[in-house]
Amino acid sequence: MSQYVFKLPDLGEGTVDAEIVAWHVRPGDEVAEDSALVEVMTEKASVEVPAPVSGRIVSVSGGPGDRVAVGAELAVFETGAAHRGEAPHTTKAVESAAAPRAAPGPASARGARVLTSPAIRRRAREAGIDLASIAGSGPNGRITRDDLTGHLEHRPAAPAARAAAPAVVEPAAARAPAETVQEVKIIGLRRLIAERMSEAKRTIPHFSYVEEVDVTELEALRAHLNAGAGAAALTYLPFLIVALTRTLAQFPQCNATYDAARGVVLRHRAVHVGIATQTPDGLKVPVLRDAQSKPLKSIAAELRRLSEAARTNKASKAELSGSTITVTSLGKLGGIASTPIINAPELAIIGVNRALERAVVVGGAITVRRMMNLSSSFDHRFVDGHDAAAMIQGLKERLEHPALIFADL
Repeated sequence: MSQYVFKLPDLGEGTVDAEIVAWHVRPGDEVAEDSALVEVMTEKASVEVPAPVSGRIVSVSGGPGDRVAVGAELAVFETGAAHRGEAPHTTKAVESAAAPRAAPGPASARGARVLTSPAIRRRAREAGIDLASIAGSGPNGRITRDDLTGHLEHRPAAPAARAAAPAVVEPAAARAPAETVQEVKIIGLRRLIAERMSEAKRTIPHFSYVEEVDVTELEALRAHLNAGAGAAALTYLPFLIVALTRTLAQFPQCNATYDAARGVVLRHRAVHVGIATQTPDGLKVPVLRDAQSKPLKSIAAELRRLSEAARTNKASKAELSGSTITVTSLGKLGGIASTPIINAPELAIIGVNRALERAVVVGGAITVRRMMNLSSSFDHRFVDGHDAAAMIQGLKERLEHPALIFADL
């Protein structure tokens, strides 16, 4: 028997350390080579590090929330044979490309190796589910989000309590006090979100601007185009993005990023729209690239693909970076107004609020119109309030008169 010391490998792109998010093994566990060892978070992405060798775990270094330097000891294995030199250190990104499909089967039939994403592992732990009991339908039997959801939906309900014996009620004084405080350690993606939000709010002077928009005509167009569309029905977002690309052509200072290290504002010709997306792991911002050159239905299809990829941890690093302006929408929870925080290093963010029918005055008469508010924030260091307001007014004009969205004027 010999011991093999595994050190945190170089995860690329200038990474010097990584935060431990979750260990998938404990000391004493027998693991197979290439099985999931630990999930770590770099400044770029969540990465699942596989076991470099087969053997028994002797010890692990650090717990969730701890940072480990590249090259520092991560785990010690007890192996059955001596290893000459260092085994190749490989990492498996959560967004890795799909491998050839294999016939699905229960994880228990495949041995101790259960292939899935860290998010699904956490969800299974919270639900008290043994992943080895689920048949994976993904590549090489990988357990997908749909596999776990289907298992949860068809899980037998807990047996009802027998009615024969009456319930025994303990005196209040005899019952243990209920736990009133739950500690939640801020780690992984949630920590990264917190740090970036704090930095943006602390360093960027936000200029917020809210404007109401009459989307009655836009709703009529949307309903007409959606007739018989089924699952491919258009939301307001694709129309907003097309209108935004046309408007930004007149306000290039709003489609820009700030390079703080060089003290330079970079104005972009291409419009790469960040789409704020809520996922089980927290807020992610996949990027719709070159929106200015895409037609309406292509934008709608790309929005669906990117949102699904972000929610299922299949979005690549490239798809989660490089935006020049961000759009955020809470959908049915949109509320009346909001104050979105700028997604640095961008200079602007547009928030879409809920559309509702209400009574308004048009031409001196009260009538019912469908109204929606746009909530926006701008980096006031580089975008003057007048320019910010003018940009939103230009966007409003296109949304209120949908022909302008598509007209080349």
